[in-house]
Amino acid sequence: MSDLALALWSFPVLLLLVFLRVPIALAMMSVGIGGAYLVYGTALPVLNAFKNVTYGTFSNYSFSIIPLFLLMGQFATLSGMSAALFRAAESFLGHRRGGVAMSAIGACAGFGAICGSSLATAATMGQVALPELRRYGYPGSLATGALAAGGTLGILIPPSVILVIYAILAEQNIEKLFVAALIPGILAALGYILAISVWVRVSPNAAMVKDRVPWAERLVALAKVWPVLTIFVVVVGGIYVGVFTPTEAAAVGAAGTGLISVVSGQMTWPRLKQAILATASASAMIYLIILGAGFYNSFLALSQLPQTAAAWVGGAGMSPWIVLVIVLFMYLVFGCVMDSLSMVLLTVPIIYPIMIVLDFGMSPQDFGLWFGILVLIVVEVGLITPPVGMNLFIINGMAKDTPIKETYKGALPFVVTDLIRVAILTMFPAITLWLVWFIDSLG
Repeated sequence: MSDLALALWSFPVLLLLVFLRVPIALAMMSVGIGGAYLVYGTALPVLNAFKNVTYGTFSNYSFSIIPLFLLMGQFATLSGMSAALFRAAESFLGHRRGGVAMSAIGACAGFGAICGSSLATAATMGQVALPELRRYGYPGSLATGALAAGGTLGILIPPSVILVIYAILAEQNIEKLFVAALIPGILAALGYILAISVWVRVSPNAAMVKDRVPWAERLVALAKVWPVLTIFVVVVGGIYVGVFTPTEAAAVGAAGTGLISVVSGQMTWPRLKQAILATASASAMIYLIILGAGFYNSFLALSQLPQTAAAWVGGAGMSPWIVLVIVLFMYLVFGCVMDSLSMVLLTVPIIYPIMIVLDFGMSPQDFGLWFGILVLIVVEVGLITPPVGMNLFIINGMAKDTPIKETYKGALPFVVTDLIRVAILTMFPAITLWLVWFIDSLG
């Protein structure tokens, strides 16, 4: 069997292992090591790869940003920022139709701006907002669907852990990716709010409306979210204007969020220990998946699959836009059976070299930013699509009396808004790139 055939057969073998519930990191590592052994025909180069791949993967300084952003999210969760965000959003939107659910979306967007993790955003905001949604009579499908969708904002609104990983894999500028993600992230939040607005008008008795909050109380609630605004401005603003590198900004954000937690009286020694252990556990999981992807992608590079595929697509004469639609559809399908981090680590080293040779009428730098945002949005959709939509399971686990089918049903309107957003951003790349161009023009 040729090296290329081995690489092609590795995909169904990998998916089979995933379906058999083998941890994705172990599955990628096993297939990568086994494939490399078959290519080399001897064990010595494979044994050398344990040293070379491990060192080559973890000597990348940029990966140090991951535990820092995760720690910042842990501190934000423990400091009560999520509750303050929800109360502030609720004071402005709660009196409207579907206002409490809209408030949950707004709070998720704010929390995602300092957390960077979709799962953490969904879990934290679910604890805060779900009781309030039930109190005002929201059906289980709408309540759980809105919170699951709102949680996905943590993956797109900067800072984002997966955005950082894409930037490293595709060799893109992290600062510019954060800038490019801002407008699509805001559009995502507005799209989810629009979906809720349509839902409650189609089913006008779906929920009660909260009493209007006086402006004095609104201003008090708004004043309580100053820590979130401060952290976001310092971290993301510092990156944009060049005061910090992304890693330095993550360190400053983690330290600042921890200090706010201490000052607010929310931080205790047991909670500090909990935050550090949770960060260490999540970081270890991510790093193990990165290492597994490193072994698998090394095998694919050895087989020349990415180069062969890029040459074939470039010479096939297919429209670049058709190829892009096929790739995005593939991500949608993969998102139904794989978690978002594994999907990015597995596919970007293969897909990106194919896409970069196609002519979309823009510079390679602009294409890398635009394509990354599209990939991240489609990966985000995978978090709320069955059967492996992680956000759906997290929120449904909190709503014990809501069948998982109802949660699936509740997520569908938000999936539709995501697909519409993907179509718009695909047809009009300038929406994604405009802010990057504007900031570059100022510099």
